[in-house]
Amino acid sequence: MNECLKQAGAGTIKIEFKPDLEKCLERVYAWFEGELIDRPPVRFSRHNAEYETADNSDRAWASLKDRWFDAEYQVEKFIREAEGKRFLAETFPVYWPGLGPNVFGACYGCPYVFGEVTAWMEPMLEELPAAADLPVFDWNCEYFKKLDEMTGLALDKAPGRFLVGYTDIHPGMDWCAALRGTEALLMDLYDDPESLRVFCGASLEDFLKFFDYFDARLKERRQLSVTWMNIPSFGKLHIPSCDFASMISCEQFEEYAMPCLEQECLHMDHNIFHLDGKGVARHLDRILTLPKLNAIQWVQGVGEDQPIMQWVPLVRKIQNAGKGVVVDVAIGELESFIAEVPPRGIYLCISAGSPEEEEAVLKRIERW
Repeated sequence: MNECLKQAGAGTIKIEFKPDLEKCLERVYAWFEGELIDRPPVRFSRHNAEYETADNSDRAWASLKDRWFDAEYQVEKFIREAEGKRFLAETFPVYWPGLGPNVFGACYGCPYVFGEVTAWMEPMLEELPAAADLPVFDWNCEYFKKLDEMTGLALDKAPGRFLVGYTDIHPGMDWCAALRGTEALLMDLYDDPESLRVFCGASLEDFLKFFDYFDARLKERRQLSVTWMNIPSFGKLHIPSCDFASMISCEQFEEYAMPCLEQECLHMDHNIFHLDGKGVARHLDRILTLPKLNAIQWVQGVGEDQPIMQWVPLVRKIQNAGKGVVVDVAIGELESFIAEVPPRGIYLCISAGSPEEEEAVLKRIERW
């Protein structure tokens, strides 16, 4: 077993829904370190698959928000689904408390709207705030309390059965865009760059406290650090991102986004950057220099941005930089991808139609 895993006590964690947890964690940790044991890690799920299916429960709630806020229902729904599922390869049974991707921003008082499968914020800042009037995180708001409740409930039900993770968190420029509005923030780059520099860093301290609060809750119950990407760590694992970067120049990315991203990464043990599309990819060279960066999750998009084979040069570039790559590959593209890409550093996300198809995919990947 990997020495880091031994020191973390990996062999002492056993869960019913994932009997091969130890071996799978060995593959993940080898991947973190740029090594390969027997095959690349494989997750049998596509990126954002959890946002594609509406809740079809026959229970009735007064509003969509009430359904999202029904902690008992959300945790029990996960358990019911997990009990009837086989978690093959590096697909881990993880319940992570989710109230939509902008819930961190909602804790500052932004109006928050719940849809069927996701939630979004309505901007609340009509102008950039002065340094003395920056938004204040409300640790007593309903969203933080609900995340705390959902986490506690899952932790009580999880021992020996499944993993509990932490919610989706977006600080930095994406947080700024959520509170200010995308178009307004783009204008701020030119109208008030000094105030914008202060604003871009305003969420960092709250983010670190927010992350550490839930990380401590998980660690005291011997849980791993894991969130929506389904890749666990015994240390602190973070998914840094900046989707807003698709709309700004490399110089602006360096000035406004990188300072916060660097501090986020330094605080963690493992970092996997969520690179959302070719617009953000223009900043790849700079992103690859982030401290303590283990990997890039490449999200190629839809339509003309598929199939994956057109992005093989980008995948190889990340590999050549000594970083791992989390990548979605359709089963029909798997043979072509294997022929062009070396296995070291690859973490495959694949959507298969049946357990039998998953088994066949694994057998092929073992011969990579």
